[in-house]
Amino acid sequence: MSTRPVRAAGLPAGAMALCLALFLSGCTGSGNDAPTGSIPETGAAPTGAGSGTGSGAVPAAAPKILKRLDLQLNIPWAAVFLPNGTAIISERESALLKVVKDGRATTIGQIPGVSPAGEGGLLGLALSPDFASDSYLYLYYTSPQDNRIARVKLAEAPGGSLTFNAPQVLFTGIPKASTHNGGRIRFGPDGFLYAGTGDSQRREQPQDPNALGGKILRITPDGQPAPGNPFGNAVYSLGHRNVQGLAWDSEARLWASEFGPDVDDELNLIVPGGNYGWPAVTGAPHRKEYLDAKAVWPSTADSSPSGLEIAGSTAYLGALRGQRLWTVALRGEDAGTPVAYFTGEYGRIRDVIRTPEGGFWLLSNNQNPDFVLVLAPPT
Repeated sequence: MSTRPVRAAGLPAGAMALCLALFLSGCTGSGNDAPTGSIPETGAAPTGAGSGTGSGAVPAAAPKILKRLDLQLNIPWAAVFLPNGTAIISERESALLKVVKDGRATTIGQIPGVSPAGEGGLLGLALSPDFASDSYLYLYYTSPQDNRIARVKLAEAPGGSLTFNAPQVLFTGIPKASTHNGGRIRFGPDGFLYAGTGDSQRREQPQDPNALGGKILRITPDGQPAPGNPFGNAVYSLGHRNVQGLAWDSEARLWASEFGPDVDDELNLIVPGGNYGWPAVTGAPHRKEYLDAKAVWPSTADSSPSGLEIAGSTAYLGALRGQRLWTVALRGEDAGTPVAYFTGEYGRIRDVIRTPEGGFWLLSNNQNPDFVLVLAPPT
């Protein structure tokens, strides 16, 4: 859909601006600053002490902070837990992998070939489903040429410290820019690796099924397009602006968090071949050719959602610009109204990671230095 203004005869510039604004509002969300879900409102109050509106889905109880780990991190981006409970964290600008054990962070090493700039650098991490036998840690990072996916083999050195070998590059050509690099990777229940990419400021890419920008990709552990992908290549879904979180619910449905432009951050239910509308539309405009977001934050100042986890029937999203933790109750293929916690208390939250104990880690971002909040398992 074109958004180029056409001046009507006799209309002053101010009237034209108003008409254009009304026209654009039909392409995006509701224009209301309050976040919305796809489940009809019932008027029921949410449990816990968060801020939000009740809906037909029941949110989890208020998250409880167990402790804060002051790990002296430098812009952490992602974390994974090894089978023994040790955590590994990526730092975007330093390109360092850090290991956290017994509440302390130490450096494993620096990933070679990373070219940090703007929102690019060492980004997402994913642990191989067969880590017990192959010891692979997967990485999404920005190189001088592109964004790419690689893997390293972790090994335990004498004394218990971890080391890794030279990265094996598996997938290249994901477009890079100063912003909108995507970066989240995660293995799905089907054993394939999913990767969220950004449009890299190239607005023609998200709607092109042969381009890698503005997509969710699905590849094999060795970096090949996964069998059964809808377009016969690595693309799984299209029409995205900048995917930042990936998680599966108990029925193996894939959900993704995504940055909007200056309106309409999104929580989407992802289906193979689904078109989520960017750059033609955002949010939930009810256009039959596009899939509506299941939850929408009309004001990106409230959210800018990043890392995503799902526990039980609740999605947990870290908010960067919004500086809070959002919870969204899920009911089947629909989502309730988002409820916020910790607003403005701990700064930007880059990632939400499920811990081996069933709770969560929240990674702060740009706090200089950054830290981890440890949350209790939900009740």
